[in-house]
Amino acid sequence: MDTHRTLLASATACALLLGAPLAAAQDTAASGADQQQINALVDQLQTLKSSYAQEVRRLRELDMQVQALQARLAGKTTPNAALPALATPAVAAPGNDNTTGNAASQAGSIADAEKAREQTPTRSMQDALQQEHAVFDRKLTLENSLSYSHYDRKQLTLNGFLALDAIFLGNIAIEDVKSDSLTYNFAARYGVSPRLTMNLDVPYLARQTAYLKGGAGGSAAAIAEEQTRGSGIGDVSLSANYKLFAETASRPDTVLTLAVTAPTGRAPYGIDWKVLERGDDKFIRFAVPQKQPTGNGLWQANIGVSAVKTMDPAIVFANVGYIHSFPRRFGDIDTDPQTRSPGEVKLGNSYYFGAGVAFAFNERTSLSLSFSDRFSAKASLRNGKLPWTKVIGSDANAGTFNLGVTYALSAHTTLVTLLGVGLSPDAPDYSLTFKIPYMF
Repeated sequence: MDTHRTLLASATACALLLGAPLAAAQDTAASGADQQQINALVDQLQTLKSSYAQEVRRLRELDMQVQALQARLAGKTTPNAALPALATPAVAAPGNDNTTGNAASQAGSIADAEKAREQTPTRSMQDALQQEHAVFDRKLTLENSLSYSHYDRKQLTLNGFLALDAIFLGNIAIEDVKSDSLTYNFAARYGVSPRLTMNLDVPYLARQTAYLKGGAGGSAAAIAEEQTRGSGIGDVSLSANYKLFAETASRPDTVLTLAVTAPTGRAPYGIDWKVLERGDDKFIRFAVPQKQPTGNGLWQANIGVSAVKTMDPAIVFANVGYIHSFPRRFGDIDTDPQTRSPGEVKLGNSYYFGAGVAFAFNERTSLSLSFSDRFSAKASLRNGKLPWTKVIGSDANAGTFNLGVTYALSAHTTLVTLLGVGLSPDAPDYSLTFKIPYMF
């Protein structure tokens, strides 16, 4: 009995000794299989990540191509502009893990594409810049515009003296001048190079002015009114825009403008005036021109500088310039139809400046707000070789607040609406302008 127990214990011990290495071998085999499975999953994950990054890159590049095509159709870029190229997906060689390099290259190309997209102004911003600054990537633009302005000024004239510091003795006269002008302007703008554009402006004016005088001749009830009209081609101007500096992070886009204006319109000098009389008693007498002028009669040269700086989501623009008028001799500068008086006329030089801001609501619509002012010195007249004589009251200061809206009607046509409100007596009370530029 004891012998059987001893044999059973020995067999059990041997079984235990033999089973331990077998169990360890089985556990080791299971761990190796799990590690292989983990490595296989990691490899698959890396492959999917690389493929996903490449697809994202291709999607963004496709998006850039679509936007470039849309910009070309909308006239924002030149027809020959190259489209962003699509990169060919790179297939990694077995055993060569260049995922980091590919990811860096993809990130760089995407960043470059997005940077280029941000630097390209929208169509609405380009339309606003065309009105306030200059656009150089449009080959040819033909613009038709119609402008209406209204001017109304009243003047009280006292001819006498005060008695006892309270009673006025003499003549009191009230003069009122109302003027309405309608101007059609045809403009052609041609892009010679990416830094130079040439512009031609040909206006046609129709003017009507009403003169009213009351209280003349000592009678407060006496009132006379007369209207005169005039129409014809205005002063034609030729100008050039040259880009001095392109916009950078610290410098605005700067453009130099040179212009020459020819006296093609009817000059205001030498126009005969007619004397109005009230009845046979000639109680009211005042003179008005027989017709209205359509130009200033002199050659003028203009030099100006404009600058634009992008401040997302708006742009800020400003301009300053100088206009010089050249003296010109006329065969008659007298207003009396019975008198002929030759002489020279010299308009005062003018200085102007302006500043404003424009916002893009969307791809097709923009809004601009600006202020502009123009200072003109006094004009001078000279008969023969006599000294120049300044014309009293001929200097002016015309300040205007401007509100503009642009809307892209199609890929080639834009509607521009401008409202100007006069802020000084020498500026029109208000003006309203509609422009339709067509881009080729």
